[in-house]
Amino acid sequence: MYLVQIFLKILRQDSRVIYREYIQSASDQIDIARREGLLAEGQELIDIQLDDKKRTITITDNATGIPASKFKEVLANIADSNKQIGEAKGFRGIGRLCGLAYCRELVFSSKAPGESHVSVLRCYAARMRELIDKNNQGEKVSAQELLNEIYEFLEPIKAEHKNEHWFRVELIDVNRENRDLLDFQYVKDYLSFVAPVPYKNTFIFRQKVYEHAEQIGERIDQYKIRLNSEPIVKNYGTKFKTSKGEDEIFDVVFKDFYDDSNQLIAWSWFGLSHFKAVIQKDCQMRGLRLRKENIQIGDDDALKKLFKEDRGSHYFVGEVFAVSKFLIPNSQRDYFNENDSRIAFEQHIRRYFNDELTRLYRDGSEINSAYDKISAYEKKATEFQQKQKNGDFIDEDHRQQAAQAVEKAKKNAEKAKSDIEKKKQKIDQDSSNPANRIISRIEEERKRQKSEGKKIAKSQSKKADDDNQKTDKAGRRVDRLTSVQKRDRKLLSKIFSIIYASTDEETAEKIIIKIEDEFK
Repeated sequence: MYLVQIFLKILRQDSRVIYREYIQSASDQIDIARREGLLAEGQELIDIQLDDKKRTITITDNATGIPASKFKEVLANIADSNKQIGEAKGFRGIGRLCGLAYCRELVFSSKAPGESHVSVLRCYAARMRELIDKNNQGEKVSAQELLNEIYEFLEPIKAEHKNEHWFRVELIDVNRENRDLLDFQYVKDYLSFVAPVPYKNTFIFRQKVYEHAEQIGERIDQYKIRLNSEPIVKNYGTKFKTSKGEDEIFDVVFKDFYDDSNQLIAWSWFGLSHFKAVIQKDCQMRGLRLRKENIQIGDDDALKKLFKEDRGSHYFVGEVFAVSKFLIPNSQRDYFNENDSRIAFEQHIRRYFNDELTRLYRDGSEINSAYDKISAYEKKATEFQQKQKNGDFIDEDHRQQAAQAVEKAKKNAEKAKSDIEKKKQKIDQDSSNPANRIISRIEEERKRQKSEGKKIAKSQSKKADDDNQKTDKAGRRVDRLTSVQKRDRKLLSKIFSIIYASTDEETAEKIIIKIEDEFK
């Protein structure tokens, strides 16, 4: 039975999809309310209230409501939704029943403008699950039998305000195993990327995204959604962590996709960063998220399969907006139904991902690696000069080892410089080319860091000179320990050499400083 199959699929999904389903239905009705003049832009509201103590969820919108004369007809005919494909965010009607999987009772109530009563439908979710169990055991239940068993249309309730218009969904006695649906932060994190809401005000590139959409004649649907009175926004920012340290978005790049008839089928944006490495898994922004009517399709990895490498999507932060009305979300809204439009969409997206984006993150990774080698040499050379000036080497062997390490780093740096020049020649010299912009950004940052580093080095050098004048610097590091007798200094020098030979330089330095502090 189709209806039972749908419920079984719902039970296997992330329970939070109920919020997406109800928000989708509410936003469709808000669109109608705007067209009919019931709501002006900005007056709409989808209000979600979680009550962990009472184990209830209440979702209310101020859209059209359902007239009392049509209330039973609309809610009873679940599979016969009058939503038009391509003109509404949903069209099956079955989505409104998804809450039945997660509570004891599901209650729908509604009031249309100008009416004096509220219409109410109570659905017995526990009974529905009993019938599904029977169906699984071979006792077949028809869709109509199922609905007759679980539906109860109550007597209308007198409304407080005649001119109000709204629709409300209540999940009563949420299942204890689904308490995560009542977890404010858990739900908020989900809605912040799934719901059709505005970008966070602190996301400095939000205006660029809006402007691009306007330039290509597209509207980014967004609605005022509140969770326990707190506004929900798309939680995009500019900074994130990768497996090789922090990275930052310094610009955004756009791409529009047209079919053979020059009709826009999708458009996208992604954040231009250094592409140092894969973004850490705990970063909520990670991935190129697929959206239709600004509602997320699937999870953050819905488009991962269109990259040659699974890791490809995890280098990026951004969104792909499906535009074509023939790109139709499936019943689980985890992807699109298979048709010619989906095939064309995948061909365009796959080509873009595997040509331009794959080349970009590989170039970015190689460029960063090359500059890291140059920076490593510069750091080692500076540290060597400073240590030699300050008399920080344990003995001549220690100094020779450090000199060899500097020479090795120098060769690596020279090769890295050559690799960068080759990369520059290979990349199109168009300044708008993303890879060129990454190189320019890194070079600007290095100049700034060098300038700041010179100031710090100058200050440190002056301090070291002052310290050396006070301590009468000698050839060996231990000679600065004037409180230690000469024969004991030789012993300390041997101990210091053993420490350096037994562990890494950073650890050795920490141990030796601790010993020096004891003798000062």
